[in-house]
Amino acid sequence: LLSILVAEDATADVGSVLGLIGSPDSAPATAPAPAPAAPAPAVVAAPPTPPAPAPLPAVVAAPPAPAPAAPVPAPPAAASTADSESYVTPLVRRLATQNGVDLSSVVGTGIGGRIRKQDVLAVAEAKPAAPAVASAAAPSAAAAAVTSSPLRGRTEKISRLRRVIAERMVESLHVSAQLTTVLEVDVTAIAKLRSRVKEDFESREGVKLTFLPFISKAAVEALKQFPMVNASIDMAEGTITYHEAENLGIAVDTDRGLLVPVIRNAGDLNIAGLSRSIADIAERTRQSKVAPDELSGGTFTITNTGSRGALFDTPIINQPQVAILGTGAIVKRPVVVPDTTGQEVIAIRSMMYLSLSYDHRLVDGADAARFLVAMKARLEEASFEAELGL
Repeated sequence: LLSILVAEDATADVGSVLGLIGSPDSAPATAPAPAPAAPAPAVVAAPPTPPAPAPLPAVVAAPPAPAPAAPVPAPPAAASTADSESYVTPLVRRLATQNGVDLSSVVGTGIGGRIRKQDVLAVAEAKPAAPAVASAAAPSAAAAAVTSSPLRGRTEKISRLRRVIAERMVESLHVSAQLTTVLEVDVTAIAKLRSRVKEDFESREGVKLTFLPFISKAAVEALKQFPMVNASIDMAEGTITYHEAENLGIAVDTDRGLLVPVIRNAGDLNIAGLSRSIADIAERTRQSKVAPDELSGGTFTITNTGSRGALFDTPIINQPQVAILGTGAIVKRPVVVPDTTGQEVIAIRSMMYLSLSYDHRLVDGADAARFLVAMKARLEEASFEAELGL
C-alpha cells in the first residue's frame, strides 16, 4: 500500500480513489494521473523493470491492470448515459426523489459518467426559479365585499303585520295536523312551449308569461277533482265545508313581510287570465294597493319559493284552509327517460319539485299523493296550446 487518500471513518464519493497499491520502489507522483482514465490506478503496476525479487509484489499489482483494460470501453460516452441507471446509488436516488429531480436529465461528473449527489443537488438548486414565476400569478381576484344589513345590532318593536304573521303561523301549527308530500315533475315540454310563445304572448296580453300560471292552472283543475284539498274544517262546530269555487291565494314577498292576496274564482280562468291576475295582484300587493277583502277568503294557497332558488319547501297552511302548495326552482339536470322507441336514455330535462303541505285531520296521505299526481300528469302533458291561442 503506497498511500491512503481517504482517512478512516471518512465519507467518500462513489468512484473516488481511496488509496494507491504498488511497489515501494515505484511510487512516482505521476501514478495518480492515469487514474481518471481508468477505474483503478493499476497503471502504476506497469513498471516491472527491476529484476530483483521485488517484482513479486508487482505481479500482485499487475492483475488489476488487465481488469481496467477491459472496462476501457468507457470511452463511448453514449453508452455511459444508457448505463447510468446502474451507477446510481440508493443515496442519489433518494436525493433525486426528495428534490423532484429527473435522473435521466442529470449529467454525471463521476468516473464513467456516474451521477453523484453533488450533480443531483446542483440540478435541484437550479429548479426553484421556475416555480417562483408560477407563484407570482397565483393571486386571484378578491371576493366582493359583503354589504352588512342596517338591522345588525338593532332592537325594534314588532310591526303589526309581523305580529299577525307570527300569530297566524303558530296558530296554524297548533290547530292542525300538518305534514308535507313532495313530488318531482318534468316541465321540459312547458319550458319549450313557453320559450316558443312568450314574446307573442307578452305583446298580446301585456304581461310576461311565467311558469306560475301553468302551475296554477294545473292546481285549480286538480282541486275540482279532489275537493277535500279545497275545503275547510271546523272542529268546534264539527263540520267540513267543501268549497264550490277555487279562490286561489298567491303568497307575495313584500318589503313589509309575506302577504297572501286572493284571486277569486281562479278555476274559471285560462292561462292568459291567470297570468294577468297574478301579475296585477302581486304588483298591487307590493305597492300596498290591495283592498282588505283581497287578502281574505282564499280556499287554497300557492307559494313560489323557487323564485328565490329553493328546490322545495314545507310551507305552513294558511288557516282555515287545509292545504298549501310550494313550487320549487326549475333546474336542468340529466334524467332517465324513454325515447321514441321506448328505450331508456339519459337526457337533460327541466325538473322541479311540488310540495303539498296538508291537514291530516281531513286530507289523508293517499289523497295528497293523488292530488299531486294529477298535477304532475297535467304539467308533463303540457296541452295548453288551445288556451294560448295556438
